[in-house]
Amino acid sequence: MPTPLTEILRRHPDRFGPAVPFEWANEKVLVLDLTAANPDLRTLDLSNTTVFTEYVFGKMRAADARVAVGGYNEDRVIYRRSAHFQAADEPRRIHLGIDVWAAAGTPVFAPLEGTVHSFGHNDHFGDYGPTILLEHELEKVAFYTLYGHLNLASLDGLNAGKKVGRGDRLADIGHYPVNGDWPPHLHFQVIADLRGHRGDFPGVCTVSERETYLKLCPDANLVLQIGQLR
Repeated sequence: MPTPLTEILRRHPDRFGPAVPFEWANEKVLVLDLTAANPDLRTLDLSNTTVFTEYVFGKMRAADARVAVGGYNEDRVIYRRSAHFQAADEPRRIHLGIDVWAAAGTPVFAPLEGTVHSFGHNDHFGDYGPTILLEHELEKVAFYTLYGHLNLASLDGLNAGKKVGRGDRLADIGHYPVNGDWPPHLHFQVIADLRGHRGDFPGVCTVSERETYLKLCPDANLVLQIGQLR
């Protein structure tokens, strides 16, 4: 059953501007599969970020695409690359946001007016690296958007409560290793309740937590509006 925030986002598609400088209706876009169904991942050394990056951007070049997308509610195998997602009882592998894979330095914009809630440098292998969370309000309901895998300069001059307008340049996509040691991309996530987190929020959950976290984190494409993912 759709959550209240999901329904609110569906009612206001015209309120959202682009978060990245791509015109989805006219752009050649690669939808990237990072599940076990992708046979390429069975032998790829995902722990080697250079190899992983060459794979992602090689697939984009082969598709004649400047950008690749995907990931919401995707059961991924790629998190085996990092201890950050492992646990003795159950590893985390369900992706809760949408990834936009594009060149480092690609600008990131606020898709909706709001304020800076918090930010941080989550500096672990496989983590977000530089991260920003914005707080927004629609129909008097507060919610949050998360931007992960940025460059360090994106955190300069920020303070909690800083106002951000729709279309303001918020950040830039970072390069590895500073971006959490990932191929360059933006992790974009919508969150109904931060549960006390600041500068961070899980972007990946366990299978057993899937239903709970999908209610907390509605489909980010309701904001991004990438036609290739509908």
